[in-house]
Amino acid sequence: MNDTTDPRPGDPFGDVLGANATYADSFVDTGRPGVAGSGLAVLTCMDSRISPLEMLGLVPGDAKILRNAGARVTDDVLRTLVLATYLLGVQRVLVLAHTDCGMTKSTDADVHAKVLAQGVDTRSIDFRTISDQEATLVHDVQRIRSWPFLPPRMPVAGGVYDVRTGRIRIVVDADSPAEDTPAPPAAR
Repeated sequence: MNDTTDPRPGDPFGDVLGANATYADSFVDTGRPGVAGSGLAVLTCMDSRISPLEMLGLVPGDAKILRNAGARVTDDVLRTLVLATYLLGVQRVLVLAHTDCGMTKSTDADVHAKVLAQGVDTRSIDFRTISDQEATLVHDVQRIRSWPFLPPRMPVAGGVYDVRTGRIRIVVDADSPAEDTPAPPAAR
């Protein structure tokens, strides 16, 4: 079957379900448990140019991957990290923003206006756009470090992945003291 051919015309998921059928035909269950084999959790952006496992030299089962718009530390990310830490073997966290991120190119007001132009009022949503990527990254790393439900000395670092070179530049080292981190950026 050709992966670009929709085996079920009119089905909006026919292409991916067809590709899954091909994948499943040669799938072998390795029996690997659902824990993070390397003890790592990675929070990164939902940008489709990012392949978290590949860019870190990992394979499926090595890490817990969390993704959202802008790689932001939200309440749900914190909840997920608690589960990952105490139930799924996570012992360290890497927060990875990236270059050319759409969340750095607009304000919340811009996003609301664009969506409103399509007939939907989203003003009750905080999109967490980013005016200063490095300051936001520092703030978000500190948010994980100070979350009372996570181990106080758990290594947490933050970096920026370059979508053009594939390299990661660390902005917040895992061993930098919490008191060295600047205040969060002002809301836009």
